[in-house]
Amino acid sequence: MMNDKQILQSAKLIAQAQVITILTGAGVSKESGVPTFRDALEGLWAQYNPAQLATPSAFKHNPKLVWDWYEWRRDLAGKVSPNAGHYALAELQQLKEHVYIITQNVDDLHEQAGSKDVIHLHGNIATHKCFASCQGEPTLIDISTLKFDKEAGPPACPHCDAHVRPNVVWFQEPLPAKQLNQAAEYTQLCDLMIVIGTSGMVNPAAQLPEIAKMTGAKIIEVNPDDSMITPIADIKLTGASGVVLPKVIEVLDES
Repeated sequence: MMNDKQILQSAKLIAQAQVITILTGAGVSKESGVPTFRDALEGLWAQYNPAQLATPSAFKHNPKLVWDWYEWRRDLAGKVSPNAGHYALAELQQLKEHVYIITQNVDDLHEQAGSKDVIHLHGNIATHKCFASCQGEPTLIDISTLKFDKEAGPPACPHCDAHVRPNVVWFQEPLPAKQLNQAAEYTQLCDLMIVIGTSGMVNPAAQLPEIAKMTGAKIIEVNPDDSMITPIADIKLTGASGVVLPKVIEVLDES
């Protein structure tokens, strides 16, 4: 279990660090009530597997089904608010000059809490893009400016008439090159990485803590459970980020 000594040690590492890179996963959003990808396959959606709902071929085969699932998830994400962990990370960015946040989450709760320049490795469910990337990848589309029947499925791209799709990374798709390159750069630059609420099982994000460790960075893990990151963590803070991180920031503020 986490203790006061670990909180103090974590605050000391943060105070001493020149560059801090933060990696957040599904656990951070789940604390706010956002279902994880697997948890979202419930109720009406329990009969489907991810291959039917989260691949380019699934969208081609049944665009309305995929669109409806993601709009349902987008609606869920829009109804929740940042938790104390999100706000603690935003405060950390204000306290320290070089703090970079990389997230595997597709919601915008970090931004809602005040964090800046968040790197979304898996996209942002609050935004949409052209399926054909007709104006380059991504061709972002503001669907609030489009007139379409919301019950009929995805609207057409105003540039090329291809379907509009969620701006997220599906199975069988590479991560966006710009974001992945930024994440790799900040991982190699940091002397401290804080890994929060991720199992460490989804690549390539799971490789980032390993890279940071190999380049000499210290690792703080925040997670109520043990993960694939735990064996390489210098400090393991066992608990929810909304409980743990505010305590660390409080000590940092007092130092």
